[in-house]
Amino acid sequence: MNTPNQNDPHLLYQALLTRDKRYDGKLFFAVTSTGIYCRPICPAPKPKPQNVLYYADAQTAAMAGFRACKRCRPETRPGSPAWEGTKATVSRALRLLAAADGPESLSALSDKLGVTDRHLRRLFKEHLGKSPMEIKQQNRLSLATTLLADPDASIANVAFASGFQSLRRFNDVFKQAFGTAPSQWRKSCPPL
Repeated sequence: MNTPNQNDPHLLYQALLTRDKRYDGKLFFAVTSTGIYCRPICPAPKPKPQNVLYYADAQTAAMAGFRACKRCRPETRPGSPAWEGTKATVSRALRLLAAADGPESLSALSDKLGVTDRHLRRLFKEHLGKSPMEIKQQNRLSLATTLLADPDASIANVAFASGFQSLRRFNDVFKQAFGTAPSQWRKSCPPL
């Protein structure tokens, strides 16, 4: 998508007022009364139209003498963790949870990410609708179902290879998730 027509201040101001995400990274606005430039999605109160100048990139706004907003970080490049915001934290957490040697507890995960347990749970609920440990459990069960397809692997080996600390816990979680024991599930699977 192209930037709005630089000659149409009404259209540019509408993109700003509506916090139109389509223009994020393609349009920057500077406020002459404050000396700050922002992204169109910035949650800061919107300025009066007569106090706004529009720029195609952050560097041009900075060269014109405006400083970057501390809320929306317009000086960062699109796609960077700072640009992505909380989505970047969740993505990094998902990578850590998917790793075989990933953190075992919520506190270990949040320590690794440099956030609090509570904040991490809130981010997961907001972005994924589940808690970090529910995602970890899903990853383990997904791996377990793949490993159970191998008839030569023992149920105990599958449990430990999937990240469960005990066979009993594995059986309980598996039965709760799939309504059947791992051995019964294996029997119902088609051979490889």
